[in-house]
Amino acid sequence: MGRLGTGRNGWIGSAVLLVVIALVLLRPWEGGGADRPGVAIGRVTRVIDGDTFEAQIGDRLEDVRLIGIDTPETVKPGTPVQCYGPRAHHFTQHLLEDSTVRLTYGVEPRDVYGRLLAYVHLGRRFVNPILVRRGLARSMTIPPNDRFGPLFRRLELRAARSGRGLWGACRP
Repeated sequence: MGRLGTGRNGWIGSAVLLVVIALVLLRPWEGGGADRPGVAIGRVTRVIDGDTFEAQIGDRLEDVRLIGIDTPETVKPGTPVQCYGPRAHHFTQHLLEDSTVRLTYGVEPRDVYGRLLAYVHLGRRFVNPILVRRGLARSMTIPPNDRFGPLFRRLELRAARSGRGLWGACRP
């Protein structure tokens, strides 16, 4: 009998141990519940406006609000459609609709309207800052969901200085 972890049987045992550890850490049987802090995978079913969409997460349909940014309004009751709002909505719709996204919840997982608050990744693309960088959104930091606030603010300042998007098209 050889030493533990050597030879073919040792390699198989190590691989099995790694799989067990991964399963315990990732807990796939929990289904990435929307109220559990952490990460979930969702399928975007409908884009509501530039910073809000509807996603199928497990067996639940949820409204998701992008953390740290604010796009001009297009559907807020009692508020007229704002400058560059339709462009932001169209961009988000084109980017996300019918896509699978990874949602990373904020420290505070829901807003006062019950929407999930998330940082959103489409493959390797981080969606929240993309909207700010293109001048389609302003930064909006609300503690305790402020993890990327400084990044979003820097991107907003660069977009504003270069007159990108709403910064070149809209009056303050």
